[in-house]
Amino acid sequence: MGKKDARVDAYIAKAADFAQPILTHLRELIHATCPDMEETWKWSFPCFLYKDGMLCSMAAFKEHCSFGFWKASLINDTDRLFSLGDKDGMGHLGKIYSLNDLPKDAILKKYIKAAMKLNEDGVKLPARAKPTEKEKQALVVPDYFIKALKKNKKSEKVFNEFPYSHKKEYVEWFEEAKTDVTRTKRIEQALEWMAEGKSRNWKYKNC
Repeated sequence: MGKKDARVDAYIAKAADFAQPILTHLRELIHATCPDMEETWKWSFPCFLYKDGMLCSMAAFKEHCSFGFWKASLINDTDRLFSLGDKDGMGHLGKIYSLNDLPKDAILKKYIKAAMKLNEDGVKLPARAKPTEKEKQALVVPDYFIKALKKNKKSEKVFNEFPYSHKKEYVEWFEEAKTDVTRTKRIEQALEWMAEGKSRNWKYKNC
């Protein structure tokens, strides 16, 4: 088995009862698929490294768990796993409430191996192009979000002070929501993160 981190043991032990079997299963599956895996601790949740690069991560929240691949945007989503969550975010499998919500082990192993191959080949995520002044001026913040911000002055102040890239990440996240319910949930989460000064992809910074 790969190198384990005691902080991950503690994280799982402190997780809610529903989350412990999910996190334990994911952890065991990752190590079984990639024996040279190394666990680490980033952004306050367990992450897994391979060939000196990020491979995947998992986290537990109050009512659900999440699991994501660092280079999901480069993985061929043959089984449409990423249609359940955000391809470019953290929860690529959607919200996981029980072991029954997880894909079959064989499918997850296939995706883990695909992620391993990217690291083995030294494939990097493409660098984000710097926005032009024209693009910055073209960013339109939806009225529904402006109204939500006005009800939360702290979040509004943080959003207004964000650089263009952070604003764009949030706006695109809202606009990509397929239902009003999903959009509302994303806005609520965004306001919570902004009140803490966090960008949309705060979990992946400084890696």
